[in-house]
Amino acid sequence: MHPVLVGAGVLAAAGAGALAYAHLETKLFTLREVTVPVLPRGAADVRVLHFSDLHLTPTQERKIEWIRSLAALRPDFVVDTGDNLAHVDSLEPLLYALEPLLSSTPGTFVMGSNDYFAPSPKNPARYLLPDARTAHTVDPPRLPADKLAAAFSAAGWIDLTNRRDAIDVGGVHIDLVGVDDPHLDRDVFPPAQPRTVRDAGTDATPSGLRMGVVHAPYTRVLDQMHDDGADVILAGHTHGGQLCVPFYGALVTNCDLDRGRAKGLHGWPGARPDAPGGEASTWLNVSAGAGTSPYAPFRFACRPEATIVTLTAP
Repeated sequence: MHPVLVGAGVLAAAGAGALAYAHLETKLFTLREVTVPVLPRGAADVRVLHFSDLHLTPTQERKIEWIRSLAALRPDFVVDTGDNLAHVDSLEPLLYALEPLLSSTPGTFVMGSNDYFAPSPKNPARYLLPDARTAHTVDPPRLPADKLAAAFSAAGWIDLTNRRDAIDVGGVHIDLVGVDDPHLDRDVFPPAQPRTVRDAGTDATPSGLRMGVVHAPYTRVLDQMHDDGADVILAGHTHGGQLCVPFYGALVTNCDLDRGRAKGLHGWPGARPDAPGGEASTWLNVSAGAGTSPYAPFRFACRPEATIVTLTAP
């Protein structure tokens, strides 16, 4: 056989193998753990379960059971940074998947574009454009975002759609601020507000923590949250790059966040706050997410994940 044909066959086989693995990796769910030293001295740790980009379809039984299993981690607080749905019939399966958490654990949420609109086929090359939003489907099917928000709110989870709120978790008072999805230009940052206090007594103490929550980590919103005094920001959207190159990382983030912060714990706008010269930065955790578009069911060198973010005192 001609060497060129042999080489072509080898490349084709390698490509098929890589594609098969990339499809398998979408089911290799993992848990990432990070520690963020932002609580006042003497405060007990607060364990936050952060998940994002489930992109659930009704037939994803393995993903549903994995989501249900997360309740066994017994987090103190849950943060859902959006893109929960990937099908018009996904609401009921999603609520079943999240029921153990919704019924037992306080939480908060913001919406992503795929809570409002169903995914649609797209040319993958569009993600290499300076602004990947330039090629929208004219009239994508609408998803039941209003019913999703109502169900979460009925369970006691806090809706941070362009608003502020506060909650006490494990003896720590947390100021919350969130925005609607910047990827759809729906974000309107809430008016400035001083940190709240625990009570109105003479011994009232300042809030222990300010947390920002956003789906797509566009730099304009990260800047607003940093300037607002956020101690930690939780975001999703990027899928961690989804198709990554080993020893190089993400090729794209699907927003204007740099590739180096496509997933994991970092600082914003500069180095991590625990790094030399990073004191002026805010902690930023970007979830690589747990799903994909049903039209691109592949991940490579970027396993689907949820994160336990342990907030602790320095």
